[in-house]
Amino acid sequence: MNGLLVLFFSFPAFAQDEDSLDTERLAKMVNLSEVILRTDMNVPSFIDRVKKDTTFYKAFRNLHVLGFTAWNDIRIKDKKGNIKASLVSKTKQIRSGNCRSMEVLNEKTSGDFYDDDGSYNYNTGELYGGLFFTKGSVCGESNIVKGIDFRPKSESGMEKRKAQLKMLFFNPGKKIPGIPFIGDKIDIFDPDKAKYYDFIIDFGDYEGQSCYVFSIKTKAGLSGGQRHSIVIDSMVTWFNAKTMEVMARNYDMSYDAGVYDFDVHMEVQMTKFGNYLVPKLLRYIGNWDVVLKKRERGMFTATLFDFTQ
Repeated sequence: MNGLLVLFFSFPAFAQDEDSLDTERLAKMVNLSEVILRTDMNVPSFIDRVKKDTTFYKAFRNLHVLGFTAWNDIRIKDKKGNIKASLVSKTKQIRSGNCRSMEVLNEKTSGDFYDDDGSYNYNTGELYGGLFFTKGSVCGESNIVKGIDFRPKSESGMEKRKAQLKMLFFNPGKKIPGIPFIGDKIDIFDPDKAKYYDFIIDFGDYEGQSCYVFSIKTKAGLSGGQRHSIVIDSMVTWFNAKTMEVMARNYDMSYDAGVYDFDVHMEVQMTKFGNYLVPKLLRYIGNWDVVLKKRERGMFTATLFDFTQ
């Protein structure tokens, strides 16, 4: 898994008061279920914890320092819904010393999943490979997130675009610099964007764990212009009620910028391995169209298990 992306940015001291003011404004827009109302929750404090959350990013960073086995299922479909290329494999990440490497236990492909030179023929495969596949031996990594400032502007060309895509998919709701037309439309916690959403805090359950369920969904009846001002359609996150760790997250995003359009659905489920929070299941369904390239309809499922230290 090549570097995932940080969930927070550093602000100078004078900006912190402005951020606190935005949090107070946002808190007043949140609807609370009857169960939450009875708990007398400090809503601004909750929103602030959500905005500053690093547990989602940390869970993926933990994959840098652990061994695990994965079932990998990647499929590319044509406009009729038929599979035209695919990869199904079982891989094992091995940790040795301060390095990790990957062993392919079995693999089956169909169609033109790979180019003649063995590289990925589809962006969906390349995105997946950058997240869960390791080439050779990778050493000297850590799962530390504090102080990391990984921004796409530090990259260039294709690597910059890959980093931006990862931020878009795996840091939903955070402002992303540099993505044409939409970089400033993703920050759902900006009051100017938040006015287009319904925010709901409820209490629920995730695999036997008590959780706060934080739902963000676009308001009904938005005009075309208002809809064009946002990218995230919905996002539902299950936060462990005791630790505030992200236990699961489902989200949908779409946008039509003319030169490109996309419609993406993601589901991420977490589990605990000892003290480590790690992703155990990730599902992706995406429909992309970029000018001068063929529309790509891809989907994948990553199932991770048998974690080791």
